Amino acid sequence: MSEPFRKTFIAGPQHIDVMGHVNNAVWVQWVQDMATAHWDAVADPAHAAEFVWLVIRHEIDYRGNIGQGETVTGETWIPDEAKGAKSLRRVDFRNADGKIIVSAATTWAMLHRETGRLARVRPEVLAPFRSDPGE
Repeated sequence: MSEPFRKTFIAGPQHIDVMGHVNNAVWVQWVQDMATAHWDAVADPAHAAEFVWLVIRHEIDYRGNIGQGETVTGETWIPDEAKGAKSLRRVDFRNADGKIIVSAATTWAMLHRETGRLARVRPEVLAPFRSDPGE
């Protein structure tokens, strides 16, 4: 298993809502940005050419937030084997103190890029993304 993938985000003025912190819709975008960056960084080029992923479910827990100019580090991994064409991805965002402030579980479906049809996720496609941050 590999290490979780990490990416840092800075909250800009465009990310801030009327409450003075990062808007919930931005967190959803950052979850997607994490998954895309992880795929782009780790996927076998042949798999990246053949397949594309689409979100079919988001589940997000908000335990805190950040304001403009503050940073957050996202950590993403795939904890389990795929089920057919679906795979669960975990994403945690930690503030500057290292506290998890947003945690997401997203379900993604893999499709053949050319046909748009569902594709069964083979173990070799998922293997580079598997991790357990508790190890």
